[in-house]
Amino acid sequence: MNTYLESTEYINWENPAILAQAKNLAEGSSAAEEIARRCFEFVRDKIKHSGDYQLNPVTVKASDVLNHGTGLCYAKSHLLAALLRANNIPAGLCYQRLTITDVPPFSLHGLNAIYLEPFNWYRIDARGNKQGVLAQFCPPVEKLAFPIVTPGEADLPEIWAEPLPVVVQALKKYKTMQELAKNLPDVELANAHCMLRP
Repeated sequence: MNTYLESTEYINWENPAILAQAKNLAEGSSAAEEIARRCFEFVRDKIKHSGDYQLNPVTVKASDVLNHGTGLCYAKSHLLAALLRANNIPAGLCYQRLTITDVPPFSLHGLNAIYLEPFNWYRIDARGNKQGVLAQFCPPVEKLAFPIVTPGEADLPEIWAEPLPVVVQALKKYKTMQELAKNLPDVELANAHCMLRP
């Protein structure tokens, strides 16, 4: 589990602002499930989804997401992982391959998996709710933002300790949300399991 608790370049939970926010979210509770719920709801509800709100800059590191108060699904998952790890709750990154409008092209969608006793790994999606999207925290039942409905869409089964390189490359290459929206990262399903294992 140690790899899912580490502070890294993009999930940089040792950043003072993240540590302070994580401590604030845990105040008054020692129960991992309750702390995880608070962290999830904070990122889902208080950090604005860049696409929904048409906000810049494009954020990558968890500390930048917290500082600017915005990020796409990938960046929001980095912040949620950081807040959870800062509270000693193992957290990883997961991806779905989805369409934007129920027809190709496809792109990756970022979310999280957390390890909670007695549920084992449990996926949560803090991208932010809106009309037609109602992600919730209610273990052991998963209530994610998006179902898999179109041929070619998929839940990628891996739980990653670090963001996929293709995700980081896209977030660093494009300087505005509008540019990134036209160039969202994707993986071919035939290659998805050939990528470096978590």
